[in-house]
Amino acid sequence: MSKPSFSQKNLLQNIRNVIIEARKKSVRAVNSAMVLAYWEIGRLIVEDEQKGEAKAVYGDKLLKSLARNLTQEFGKGFEVRNLRHIRQFYLRFPIRNALRSELSWTHYRILSRVKNDQVRKF
Repeated sequence: MSKPSFSQKNLLQNIRNVIIEARKKSVRAVNSAMVLAYWEIGRLIVEDEQKGEAKAVYGDKLLKSLARNLTQEFGKGFEVRNLRHIRQFYLRFPIRNALRSELSWTHYRILSRVKNDQVRKF
């Protein structure tokens, strides 16, 4: 096997850069899609199941049932605790168009913990 020439090294590096950038974009796209999916799940829980209230009268039973069914079908990530986070996410950020694609689910989880609306919106 021969050593790559200078031009082959440049070509190889350029190809590597393209692949690395594509992978970064893929991660951002998947993360953005999941943030939107979690927002929509939160909306469905709050608006459809809770009739717009912050917590359904039967909230614990509802979340346990949802968690069991979603986990069975989609695997981990839909435990009761995470469904509570998803619900809180929607309640804290009720305007879908205001969500920022630059922010990850982790960012939104941290921001959701901020009680003061003005501070959180800043």
